[in-house]
Amino acid sequence: MIAYITVGVDDIARAKRFYSAFLPALDYELEESSEGLSYVPPSQPGQSAALPDFYVKPPFDGRPASAGNGSMVAFKACNQKQVRDLHAAALAAGGSDEGQPGFRAAYSPHFYVGYLRDPQGNKIALFSSDPNEP
Repeated sequence: MIAYITVGVDDIARAKRFYSAFLPALDYELEESSEGLSYVPPSQPGQSAALPDFYVKPPFDGRPASAGNGSMVAFKACNQKQVRDLHAAALAAGGSDEGQPGFRAAYSPHFYVGYLRDPQGNKIALFSSDPNEP
């Protein structure tokens, strides 16, 4: 099981604006520290923490952040409308479009996905795969 994912950024304020435009709608709670941003799924009292956490931080080595070629983080939405709404919110918050929400012929018939880049260039997918939706 994946415990956490970290993406590197150089501008925490821009990253916060971008990620806070959609991660709270997916039940991630923001925790800020001097090291950066931590978006954490809520856990219920008496239960183990929900995973994975998503960290947005400057690189530890102090060099400029760069997006990984071929790297992508995907977040599951509740339905197709939420994919569209969150994709639009992320674009309005400084992201760039990497593929409008919709179905892709190469994927399963119920896989509905939109792609973005955060202000640093990290690739993000928002998807839904509810078989009860058309």
